[in-house]
Amino acid sequence: MTSAKEHIYILTGASRGMGLAMARQLLAPGNVVLTLSRRVNGDLAPLAASAGAALTQWSTDLTDGTAAATHLRGWLGDISPNRFATATLINNAGAIPPIVPLRDSRLADLGNALRVGLEAPILLASAFLNATRYWPAQRKVLNISSGLGRKAMASQSAYCAAKAGMDHFTRCLALDEAQLPNGAKVCSLAPGVIDTDMQVHLRGADAAAFPDRASFEQLKQSGQLTSPEEAARRVLAYLARADFASEPVADVRQA
Repeated sequence: MTSAKEHIYILTGASRGMGLAMARQLLAPGNVVLTLSRRVNGDLAPLAASAGAALTQWSTDLTDGTAAATHLRGWLGDISPNRFATATLINNAGAIPPIVPLRDSRLADLGNALRVGLEAPILLASAFLNATRYWPAQRKVLNISSGLGRKAMASQSAYCAAKAGMDHFTRCLALDEAQLPNGAKVCSLAPGVIDTDMQVHLRGADAAAFPDRASFEQLKQSGQLTSPEEAARRVLAYLARADFASEPVADVRQA
């Protein structure tokens, strides 16, 4: 009897927040999960063992996207192409620099935000699609975007630009893959407003430098923030939909 095929997931930014919640929810029998984060999360290994999932964690600095993508391409190249029913890359990692106007930003902070939020996802997607181009598996690329990629906000130039760039490179990638007989399904998905460290960062910003601080305080006070666990559930449910990637840029709240 032929054994059931597995599912492989490659997830960035899995050490905390929604990324950690997604990693936990992906640890299920038949799943192979590779995480790329600055820090390895010690709670995931025992969870994987108890769930019967295969887990590999890389301590990876995504400000060096070329090194991370090269490592990923080599790792995937050593895997049997017939092993998996699906292969999925989830670009979740992002970096928010200090919340100040562009004129007051440190150049290094701006560069890091763009490298982690835009350059690394492009390079990882390229490496993933190159290494799996002849796999019979259904391949997917899920880029975790943000409403701030579609709405301008003061003192958020680098983060907004990275997410807007993610949306548009996903549109381009969808056109590339549509030309192939087994092209990857790709989508840039805004996950809603989530109660994470980023929200704490925004609410704690200097009001003089960040005119929108009050709106983020109101989101918290009115209970409009989604928990990381619930946000992860919604995102992964969207990923599993039959019509995933019917729109290359989407919002989980409008699904």
